[in-house]
Amino acid sequence: MNLAIFDLDYTLLPLDSDYEWGQFLVRLGVVDAQAFSRRNREFFDQYLAGTLDPVEYLHFAFGTLAAFPRQKLDLWHAQFMHEVVLPSIFPGALDLVDRHRQAGELTVIITATNSFVTAPIARQFGVDHLIAAEPEVDATGRPTGKIQGQPTHGQGKVTHLHAWLDSRGTRLSDFGKVTFYSDSHNDLPLLSAVTHPVATNPNDRLREHALAQGWPILNLFE
Repeated sequence: MNLAIFDLDYTLLPLDSDYEWGQFLVRLGVVDAQAFSRRNREFFDQYLAGTLDPVEYLHFAFGTLAAFPRQKLDLWHAQFMHEVVLPSIFPGALDLVDRHRQAGELTVIITATNSFVTAPIARQFGVDHLIAAEPEVDATGRPTGKIQGQPTHGQGKVTHLHAWLDSRGTRLSDFGKVTFYSDSHNDLPLLSAVTHPVATNPNDRLREHALAQGWPILNLFE
């Protein structure tokens, strides 16, 4: 069997779902517009520059989730999907995932964005398996504001992928072909660990690296 791994933000989606979720909350008027937008933008710029402290960011993101009841969060997320995510899904991205699924490959999305934001998006793409940053939750399912385990960022994606495979009783080397699609140089650790790395809508740093390594470059949003 082959394994197909997809990053999410700017890879399958032409946006950052984490950042857009924050801006969506601003538009709803449920967070302080000026202070929240400024902090959200600071973290986003750090991510683009490759200087983000993922733990610091996740405390910010999960702290925001913890401020609201889970039922209300779920209702807002359904609205977020309808207004922001669904209009941003390109047919080419859906087709890419579907080709791997139709070929009988195991498909998984691995993302630094948290599972609350991304689980409904993964389902929309028809991907059953999601590896994402996990919020700690209480007995009612409400986020506590803390992270569960380690971030799925950079080298953390490699660690989490191996742990997920271990939980299934398999290893990366058991697959005949392992493809990973990503847009970001932040994912170089995992891109370098698979048999078929694909620089997908790559940022400048990843494009330069891909060209030097002879990796294929795919543009889904043109």
